[in-house]
Amino acid sequence: MSNKELLNLAQLRAFRLVAETGSATRAAAALFRAQSAVTRSIQELELALGEPLFDRGPSGMLPTPVGRAVLQRCERIFVELEELAQWCAARQARRRPAAEGALPAWLLNTRRLQLLTALARHRHMPSAAKAFGISQPAVSAAIRVLESGSGVSLFHRSPRGILLTVEGETFLLHVRRALNELRHVPDDIAALHGKIQGAVTVGALPLGRTLILPKAIARMSAQHPGVRVVTDESAYEVLVASLRAGDIDFILGALRNNDASSGLKNERLTSEDLVVLARRDHPLARARDLTITGMRDVQWILPRSNAPTRALFEAQFKRIKLKPPMPTVETADLAVIRGLLFGTDMVAVLSAQQLNYEIQSGQLVVLDAKLHNTRREIGLTARATGSPSPAARALIDAIRLSVVDVARTVGAAHI
Repeated sequence: MSNKELLNLAQLRAFRLVAETGSATRAAAALFRAQSAVTRSIQELELALGEPLFDRGPSGMLPTPVGRAVLQRCERIFVELEELAQWCAARQARRRPAAEGALPAWLLNTRRLQLLTALARHRHMPSAAKAFGISQPAVSAAIRVLESGSGVSLFHRSPRGILLTVEGETFLLHVRRALNELRHVPDDIAALHGKIQGAVTVGALPLGRTLILPKAIARMSAQHPGVRVVTDESAYEVLVASLRAGDIDFILGALRNNDASSGLKNERLTSEDLVVLARRDHPLARARDLTITGMRDVQWILPRSNAPTRALFEAQFKRIKLKPPMPTVETADLAVIRGLLFGTDMVAVLSAQQLNYEIQSGQLVVLDAKLHNTRREIGLTARATGSPSPAARALIDAIRLSVVDVARTVGAAHI
């Protein structure tokens, strides 16, 4: 997450209460603050955003269209912080449980929460301090405030640096979600004025990143040149953790089974079968009606043992009660696979989309080997309760259109 200045959470809480009550006076009473302080918070927030948030009239203070957009994003932010406050209160037996919706002051300092995420990322106090241009004691003081207020020990020292405790991991998850929602507020406002801006981070799995994603990025960038796209090619489990925290916007690639309890939702876009690939002058390149059993002795390039594609490959042998062959190479890296296929007699099992350019140019061929039940569903995975940024929505729309383009390009046999 960027260290750029984010909006003031305390001001946003005041804004939210004014919007809910229709009055700075009533909001001030609920916050136990002077009306002038609440009014000043609203004015400072409007100045920071460069937009009026309320229409002020005899009937009270009604949110403007911009105010309604900010309020919608506020709901997501404060759900996370209120859940965190409840979680902290529940762990403090000697304290009275926090009232539902209560937000303690120690949780409403944006910079303090940013420092928490920085220390968790760097695992090193001087590096976290340097990232914000402040002293180490200032970082320590911020963490002490959070630990004192929450009653939770967030970090411990280890040979690998300053690491989060188990409770710190849970605490950080809510904070990351809230801050990631917070950074979308200016982009929501820009979208109201017809400008799509900001950054979108995509978890790019192998089955989506060779053809679909590049086409989608090109399509969206032509329409919205102000959007910056970041791709993350980590393993699925790592991407899911980042998705849950809001650090990435969605995942594109082969779908996994996500039930209602996972907190994730899938959108199927297309599907594709696995094929066996080899170089064009491979000894088996012109062979017909190859069987998987007849290829047990070839040198295989396969994904690692926990990958879905590996399971589908091994199922070819298990269905006929044969032990699957051990791969010569285990990798999901396309550069490694490509180099091995070009330079050896190894063969690989993967989606034709992944090496489509090499197949189209004739450098690689799809062997005439029958595989059974290897169809993979390809699509989008997102948080079930998330609210995508305008940039993320624009890229998702472009991906849906690009799937149609890829189907035409690759052909029905491969999609």
